[in-house]
Amino acid sequence: TTDLMDNFTIYFGHVLSNSFYPVLQRAIGVGSAFEGWSPREQDVVYRVLVPMTPPRGHSFHLELDNAGQSCVRNFSVHVQLECTCTREQQEENMLCFLHHPEEELRRNQGPSLLHTLCTGSYLDVHKTACWFYQLVRNIWPALPQSHNWHLVLLPSRHSCQFKVSNSRKSFRIELLFGVRQGDSDIFVSSQPREACTPSTMWPETYAVAEVKFFKYISRQAPPDSLHLRCLEVFTRLQLGLGFSNYTVKTIVMYLLNSVPVSRWRRRYILRRLGDINDNLRCCLEKKRLNHFIIGNTGVPQEISLPLDIASAEPHNLFHHLAQHPAAHSQAMSDYMDL
Repeated sequence: TTDLMDNFTIYFGHVLSNSFYPVLQRAIGVGSAFEGWSPREQDVVYRVLVPMTPPRGHSFHLELDNAGQSCVRNFSVHVQLECTCTREQQEENMLCFLHHPEEELRRNQGPSLLHTLCTGSYLDVHKTACWFYQLVRNIWPALPQSHNWHLVLLPSRHSCQFKVSNSRKSFRIELLFGVRQGDSDIFVSSQPREACTPSTMWPETYAVAEVKFFKYISRQAPPDSLHLRCLEVFTRLQLGLGFSNYTVKTIVMYLLNSVPVSRWRRRYILRRLGDINDNLRCCLEKKRLNHFIIGNTGVPQEISLPLDIASAEPHNLFHHLAQHPAAHSQAMSDYMDL
């Protein structure tokens, strides 16, 4: 998947070099497959996030959509035209979108991003996904992988999903696209958290920061560390119950940040599984499990967070259990089954 995405990135650069579509950066693998574990091996989806930067003559400005809420923050990506009436830009034979007549622009230059992938002046997820599909479809025949693999595009309005297969193997890949918040490891991405997310809304994602955390732990861990195996075992044990894989992953991240990596060797596996179990029970009883990234002062310094994320009030992933007694009773029942 990494080799395929690197080849795609090279060809994206060639195809888009003289256009005013977003500039696509090297893809970042996110999610469990790139963190090194899988809750269900037969259902692995290789998710990659493709960072986008503005093309020449444009700028991106992230606007918080629901100010005052610390969880599930949503943003709009406001696209603005920038003056390019400088000698450097003129030498590139680029006309300024702000200061050249529209007729001359239409005759001599491709359309601005505002006229292709935006709704109003905001970047549109659905239009961007459709554009990605066309890019992948058109570029695929030029890639070396196309000689030995078969490409099937899969439907999605918020990402570009496809399957590549040959006579022996099959991989499902999902391309998400996003905009980085400053120089941090936090992005806004095209993956919605709610069914009716507007097409100009880009939810905040912590997936890049989380995969970076697991890579940080792997560099510290001994060769026989089973921290990823513990995570896999516990997520598979609770499949079909009411706990999300993200709940288990969050508990394991907290444990990895507090229990020395030397204590995750093979001979400690039952103790560590017991720790996960005990922490889950404790969080259920307290009706509180804090998000690992938001407001966590213990996140390793290698992970770069925006100030408003690092200093935010911790977000309770079990907020719904505190609000709904019936949901809490069901969760406790599920835990007893587990």
